Amino acid sequence: GAFPFEAHQPAAGIVEWPTYAGVPGVRSYANATYEHAPEWYRNFLYQEERDRGLDCQEDLASPGVLTFDLAAGDAHWILEPTSAPMLQEDAAGAAVRMRRSEMARRQAYKSRLHRAADQYLVRRGDGCTTIAGYPWFTDWGRDTFIALRGLCLATGRVSTARRILLSWAGAVSEGMLPNRFPDAGDTPEFNSVDASLWFVVAVRDLLCAGRHQRGLTELHRRQLIDAVDAIVAGYARGTRFGIHADADGLIAAGGPGTQLTWMDAKIGDEVVTPRVGKPVEVQALWINALDFVSQHNGAWRPLLDRALESFAGRFWNEARGCLYDVVDVDHVPGRVDGLLRPNQIFAIGGLPRPILTGARARRVVDLVEATLLTTMGLRSLAPGEPGYIGRYGGSPSERDRAYHQGTVWPFLMGPFAEAWARVRGNTGAAKAEARQRFLRPLLDCRERAGLGHLPEIADGDAPHDPRGCLFQAWSLGEVLRVMNGNLLEAEAS
Repeated sequence: GAFPFEAHQPAAGIVEWPTYAGVPGVRSYANATYEHAPEWYRNFLYQEERDRGLDCQEDLASPGVLTFDLAAGDAHWILEPTSAPMLQEDAAGAAVRMRRSEMARRQAYKSRLHRAADQYLVRRGDGCTTIAGYPWFTDWGRDTFIALRGLCLATGRVSTARRILLSWAGAVSEGMLPNRFPDAGDTPEFNSVDASLWFVVAVRDLLCAGRHQRGLTELHRRQLIDAVDAIVAGYARGTRFGIHADADGLIAAGGPGTQLTWMDAKIGDEVVTPRVGKPVEVQALWINALDFVSQHNGAWRPLLDRALESFAGRFWNEARGCLYDVVDVDHVPGRVDGLLRPNQIFAIGGLPRPILTGARARRVVDLVEATLLTTMGLRSLAPGEPGYIGRYGGSPSERDRAYHQGTVWPFLMGPFAEAWARVRGNTGAAKAEARQRFLRPLLDCRERAGLGHLPEIADGDAPHDPRGCLFQAWSLGEVLRVMNGNLLEAEAS
């Protein structure tokens, strides 16, 4: 009874149907005849929703029937909300115009990857932002700062990157950026230890890329540097969630019930991978941030040197030939988490300054390759480790439990491929092999799920089926970033 089966025909070839109260109606343009024939179709089953443990049955309403005469020519059908201004042409004319416009837009891009990258860059008010993934993600800080290094800087869109980062620069509070840009009236969500540090990395890359670009004024540079300085000072001094620079120069963070790193799945009050203490990738980000600010303020150099010395002495796990995932677990001095996870790769690849080099770096990369690498990216936990889950599926709680317990993350292929080449001297031969062995199979996945794009995640067990969001910004962005580093040549297709 809540759905009004009505149809209005304001002009030939145009039909409008109201929907539910408070929701825009639907307007149809078609070179077809319309017959009003309201009908309900009951109990449609959505298999994907069923498999994900969600509401999976729904009744669907059909207001009528459109009949096209294909002997007379092509069928054209355009739908829009009734809140949109009405088109001033018939369906065929509008369709031809839209198609030509879209083809011209596509041809302006260097490759399919560049065209796909553009689809994550959207307007927000007078500025712009990055959508983390389609169909259900919004714009988040961590995802934005990781993704724009590839989506914008690697594709030459320096001005877009500048606009995005400047819009975030004014949101620093107590040395932190919110992990979600608040809409009007919303409370900012300061729930991430790494998002603010990824902002510092993105600013560093922007200033390097924009050195010879017009539009990056001294005022813009000062605004960005001021935001970076505020973040580093806030982390060194101490801020929310116990985030602070400890006596060893490393960043400690977290407490009971918090999940501050990118491994942030939570089921009710249960944090699946809490990682309270000193997570390894947070230290890599922190040391990179200190390295950056030390370049224009030498007062940070002693803290940088202390952090580097502590990292080298405290994270190495000689028994396994890799880095601990977390040290001082739960803020207990000396307690370590030796689970084999991919976060250690950021000490070697993915950031401007590698933290681990030489024989140790090679041992880490070799172990990650042997245990975590798949054609779709790196597993979040090695098979055989306690808690490993090889398939991402089932109810929401089952999926959250698997999210960082073996599920593969394609965005990690970028830092891994970079690390793999770095420990082999970044020679042309090493880059060519990395291109063929790691990046090419991942790019081939673009035809498996979200066409032309890369997914958010995949199963840890073979055949590593794509899961989650099938269109993910940082998955695509990391491939583009590594391409720009000459690990992969630009595509012709």
